[in-house]
Amino acid sequence: MISFTIWGDPKAQKRHAKGRWGNYDPSAGDKDNFLAKAIENRPPTPFDFPVSVNIVAYFSRPKRHYTKKGLRPDAETWYSSKPDADNVIKFILDALNGIFWKDDSVVSHVSLSKKYSQVPCIYMEIEKL
Repeated sequence: MISFTIWGDPKAQKRHAKGRWGNYDPSAGDKDNFLAKAIENRPPTPFDFPVSVNIVAYFSRPKRHYTKKGLRPDAETWYSSKPDADNVIKFILDALNGIFWKDDSVVSHVSLSKKYSQVPCIYMEIEKL
């Protein structure tokens, strides 16, 4: 099993756009940055067998979750705003394509939890099925 944390705000896959020279991926730069942070955790060879990916995306808490004394006791734990869970999953699986797995079609099970945290990050676990 591989597990690691990528520090920073979780991102979502943006819709592909049409430009003067054809279609392009507006998320390409963000994916490159994500991969650069994750690459030290890559397997020796890309997976070509079924894998399970468990993701916890931690988002920054808004100011309304705090009082002068600290975190409010009734502050929410679960993040229920945009970005959508499926777009976060697409972003991560696409960013790791070709490095962690030959193609993201080998991901046979995926789960994502969206939570609040004081420090935004993405925690991942990848294991063979």
